[in-house]
Parts: sequence; structure tokens; C-alpha cells
Amino acid sequence: MPDRYPENNGRTLAEVIGEIKEETKEFVQTRVSMFVSEMREKTAHSKSAAIYGAIGLALLWTGFLMLTLCLVALVTVAFWGSPYAWFFGFLVIGFVWTALGAMLAIAAIRAFKGLTPDRTMKVLKDDKIWLQSEVRSEI
Repeated sequence: MPDRYPENNGRTLAEVIGEIKEETKEFVQTRVSMFVSEMREKTAHSKSAAIYGAIGLALLWTGFLMLTLCLVALVTVAFWGSPYAWFFGFLVIGFVWTALGAMLAIAAIRAFKGLTPDRTMKVLKDDKIWLQSEVRSEI
């Protein structure tokens, strides 16, 4: 019968397990250090991205306010003879923004209503009824 394990390379089982342990330890340390360095790099990039985002939002908000003021001035011209011309301009544009915001909010609420897990809720209610009937039958 031929020898299935012709040589053991002069190493004991403890040495092989120790070598596997060291290689695994080195593998994990390499991956952890790679993860840490990559996260540090991404954090540095995300800080600059957050700064750019904040500046961008501030500029967008400023632009929105300027465009709103232009619209108010345009509406004010329609009421030019009145001493309340600017008040009416702000009032009309305020109502326009409120109406647009309300329409978008209603659309968002309707979109979120379809996200409820109806089948799961029905199954859970059926399970509750079944458990209650089991408890009553045991009493």
C-alpha cells in the first residue's frame, strides 16, 4: 500500500497551526490598516465636500432670495400707485411659494403612503388573532 503522506517537511502540527495563525494575523492586520488608511483619505475628502456643499447651499439660497425679490418687484409694479405696493408684492409671491410648497408636500405624502408593508401588516394581524385564539383555547 502506497504511503498517502510521504513526507511531513520536518514540521509538527503545532508549527503548521502556528504558521497559519501568524499568516491569518498578518492578513487581518493588513486589511485593517488598508481600511483605516482608506477611511482617513475618504474623511479628508468628505470634509472638503461638506465645505463645498455648505458654500453651494448658501449661494443657492442667496440666488433664491434674489429671484424672489425680483418677482416681488415685478408684482409691485402692478400695484404701483398704491402705498401698499410692496406689501402686495410680497403677499402675492408669498402665496405663490406657499401654494407650490403645499402641492409638493401633498405629492410627497401621497408617495410615502404607498410604502407601508400592507401584506406584512395583514400577516402580523392574522398571527395576533391566531395567538390570541391559541391562548384562549389553552385557558
